[in-house]
Amino acid sequence: MQNGLTISADTATLPKIGTLARVRQRLYLVENVRPPVEPGDSALVSLACVEDDAQGQTLDVLWDIEPDARAYEADRWHGLGTREFDNPALFAAYVNTLRWNCVTATDATLLQAPFRAGIRIEDYQLEPLRKALRLPRVNLFIADDVGLGKTIEAGLIARELLLRKKAREIVVSCPPSMLQQWQEELESRFGLRFEILDREYVAKVRRERGFGINPWTTHPRLLVSHRLLIDDSYTSTLRDWLGPFREGTILILDEAHHAAPASGQRYAIDTKITKAIRDLAPRFEHRLFLSATPHNGHSNSFSALLSLLDNQRFTPGVPVNPKLTEPILVRRLKDDLRKIRGGFPERKVEQITIKNLPEAQPELALADLLDDYREVRDQRLAGESKRIQASSGLLICGLQQRLLSSIEAFARTLRVHRKTVEKQWAATPVQQALPRTALLDLRSPDADDDRADLNAEELEREDDLRVEAISAAAMGSAPSTRHTELLYAREHALLDRMTELAESSRHLPDARIDELAKWIRANCFENGKWTNRRVLIFTEWEDTLRYLQTQIKRIVADADPNEERVKVYRGFTKKQDRESLRDAFNAPPDQHPLRILIATDAAREGLNLQAYCHHLFHFDVPWNPSRMEQRNGRIDRKLQPAPVVWCYYFFYEKRLEDRVLLAIIRKTKNIRKELGSATQVI
Repeated sequence: MQNGLTISADTATLPKIGTLARVRQRLYLVENVRPPVEPGDSALVSLACVEDDAQGQTLDVLWDIEPDARAYEADRWHGLGTREFDNPALFAAYVNTLRWNCVTATDATLLQAPFRAGIRIEDYQLEPLRKALRLPRVNLFIADDVGLGKTIEAGLIARELLLRKKAREIVVSCPPSMLQQWQEELESRFGLRFEILDREYVAKVRRERGFGINPWTTHPRLLVSHRLLIDDSYTSTLRDWLGPFREGTILILDEAHHAAPASGQRYAIDTKITKAIRDLAPRFEHRLFLSATPHNGHSNSFSALLSLLDNQRFTPGVPVNPKLTEPILVRRLKDDLRKIRGGFPERKVEQITIKNLPEAQPELALADLLDDYREVRDQRLAGESKRIQASSGLLICGLQQRLLSSIEAFARTLRVHRKTVEKQWAATPVQQALPRTALLDLRSPDADDDRADLNAEELEREDDLRVEAISAAAMGSAPSTRHTELLYAREHALLDRMTELAESSRHLPDARIDELAKWIRANCFENGKWTNRRVLIFTEWEDTLRYLQTQIKRIVADADPNEERVKVYRGFTKKQDRESLRDAFNAPPDQHPLRILIATDAAREGLNLQAYCHHLFHFDVPWNPSRMEQRNGRIDRKLQPAPVVWCYYFFYEKRLEDRVLLAIIRKTKNIRKELGSATQVI
């Protein structure tokens, strides 16, 4: 049987007029059959397509030479009525099934999806489904804590809408690294087969169905990465398919916080993904947004994100009223659920305070020099335009972030900045090879950033170009007075001192490495041999990752020469290598030697590492509390077997720049006020 039809036993037999045939992977109605004129010739068969996306299109084929031609016979009805009556119990079950389907199609209090899914039903996971069915159109934001199963909750809603005939087509958008995970979970748990729409899929369907085919019409359920949603070559055909509004469609936007502008200004500037979702979301009948960290601490950013989901309730730039979020927001924390029903680990956040360091310690001395450099620049640029002053502030901010990460990351950035400044002093024009919108962005690449897949050399080159561009933009005019000449000279002297100190200490272990070494020796070794304990270490920058890898291998060198003990996970790690690292880290410790995994923020989303790890270090603290929470969620999640997970971060008591933690506390308070709850990160 195939498609409800019976394939004829002899595939070479000519089809009959009025029957169906499968040719070139499509289903056709046979309209005419012209037998061969000469012996050895092939019959000419005229066909009309019956599939939805090409209905009525005609095709003439030479039947005998079509490699995949299959003729179908109509189902035979003559056997009806010859069987005995069904067993009353069996027939009653069939009738009750029909009644159940009819009732739940209209009754929002009766559910089907949980009982048709391959999952263990958790009561808290039914709340989003209950809330969704009470809405005339499903506009729901699932903001449950990391690791509570938002994929399962979204799958239950999608399956229920399909069963109730309220939806026909589904588009799921997520970060590129999570496409495979979404595809596997939706198929294994809900029996929903999704195709991943990417360059290979588009090429495949065009080979099979012609170049003019719209790829969005080729399958009712598609997965697409956030990155492709900002590519007009993909979204133009999506808009054509959706039109102004398409009934029966669902948009599931995973990690929806990527669509929120991150600016702290009153009116946040839309990013590319923000603009794409603002255009596409209203075209879908139902919308599901998923994010454990929907609020980044900026009120305007949160209101802009909610307006993408429901522009009737929320407006960008207008503070969010918690009463308005109640109908469309689902937010639960693991701490709350653990108190009610158990089943989740307790999170212990521990600050490792570094104190009693001498003033000459490189991390402290460089921080003081950088602060002096900032003050001198502020004085010199006091009469410049607001744009130049803002560029200078952003430059210093970028240098601070790298210094707080590691001297290694700071040294390379400082070297590029100093070289650019010297060119400017020598009146040499600096080549800016980046588009204007990218010049002032010195942040580490996000999962959906174009830089995410660059290798180490390409990423370093791209970062150097950005530092060079913003250094040039923040330079200001040439000195025109004795005072500005003196300020220039002081800047130059401070740059020289910072460069000399950074270059001489970039490869030395800093105070955090010393503390990390103590912890590793106390917890990962016993009598000089490795224990079964595993630890995950996060950093924001590629330079710091390489520095950490070198230092940790030095720390453990005397214990075991096995290269498999320490591994790294970065943005450009190949897909098969990512899966191998994940499987190795989640394998029983007696089956794989991996003990320490060092990762950039490329691993902070969509990677489950809780099987045998309950210790995590933030080697550097990201300035966004959401990023810290996403990192913690790699081990603090459902199915974590340990009763307690430990999350550590470092704090220099004598370094004023570490007051960034106060900003994180302020942002967390704002999140708790507007979102209703926030998980502890520091």
